[in-house]
Amino acid sequence: MNVSLVSLWLPIVVSAVVVFIASSAVWNLLKYHDSDWQKLPDEEAARAALKSATPGQYNVPNAESPADRNSPEWQDKYKHGQAAILNVVTHGSLSKGKQLTQWMIYCLAISVMVAYVASVTLPAGADYLRVFRVAGTVAVLAYAGAAPMHGIWFGQKWSATAKDILDGVIYGFLTAGVFGWLWP
Repeated sequence: MNVSLVSLWLPIVVSAVVVFIASSAVWNLLKYHDSDWQKLPDEEAARAALKSATPGQYNVPNAESPADRNSPEWQDKYKHGQAAILNVVTHGSLSKGKQLTQWMIYCLAISVMVAYVASVTLPAGADYLRVFRVAGTVAVLAYAGAAPMHGIWFGQKWSATAKDILDGVIYGFLTAGVFGWLWP
């Protein structure tokens, strides 16, 4: 007999909280992500140039249409100058309340998806390892699956991408462990 999604509320909530806490440890205690970013050669000039930019995603050189991207001028800029993909974020407050809330909601959403897949594939009383394998596969794919896109399309250093994948595997295994432990 399959398990109802509603009956999995406890592993959903506990796994999301465990991942939230683990991610805090990864980012605040382990510090292996500190080397993911570099300082610009002339940071103050870059800050001055970005002063009027509103929060959003930018690229340099920018082409507003495929025709612009095919122009000799744009192609020359791209070939002979620096290219960048840049995210400008809201400034002012050092508070991370909004991001932490969004991260918790994301963790809950992943746990709900893990619970859904597990509930339609595993019976009540399934053994720990079987639950761990199903839940872990879904959770690792959810937390780590998109990380390579940043290296492929956006120029993220592969060392940073590898660390993002490692984080996703850790979070996925923690999620799997909680589901295996609390499986009805």
